[in-house]
Amino acid sequence: MRGKQTVRGMFLSMAVIVAVAGAFYLINPHDENADPLKAVDYRVELVTAQRAAPYPVMAPKGLPKTWKPTSVSYVRQDGNAWHLGFLDPDREYVAVEQSTDPAGKYIADVTHDAEDTGKSSRVGGETWQRWEGPKYDALVRTAEGVTTVVTGTAPHERLVEMVEALEPGKS
Repeated sequence: MRGKQTVRGMFLSMAVIVAVAGAFYLINPHDENADPLKAVDYRVELVTAQRAAPYPVMAPKGLPKTWKPTSVSYVRQDGNAWHLGFLDPDREYVAVEQSTDPAGKYIADVTHDAEDTGKSSRVGGETWQRWEGPKYDALVRTAEGVTTVVTGTAPHERLVEMVEALEPGKS
């Protein structure tokens, strides 16, 4: 008799646990269509980088809301490296990268080994070198000891759109 009570109690306990877990599942909202990639608010990091960097930190202004910021960082110990990543309206990646590290190695790192095409584009009154690679393409500008790279999987037109939106902050 004692063994049957133990088995019966176990099944009752299990039924209660399943009922409680089911209730939690039903109460919590689920949206399978929701975008799993959340937008980041980069304003605090931008202000911090603008105060700390020895160069004018670039960030876009006036981009449409269809551009989603996805990543941001500033690492002083790593050549004062500024990074700001976005998904464009077509969900292609575009990043703004800046650093005081030597240009050759830095560009290769952030573009995943893209190479200079020898071509340039005049964007926003500045000349940008065009780089192409197996993973990322890029627009690159080096001036006054800082290298600025706009890179990503997005097509050239989207990289140009990002460069046109860039504005320097205070150094």
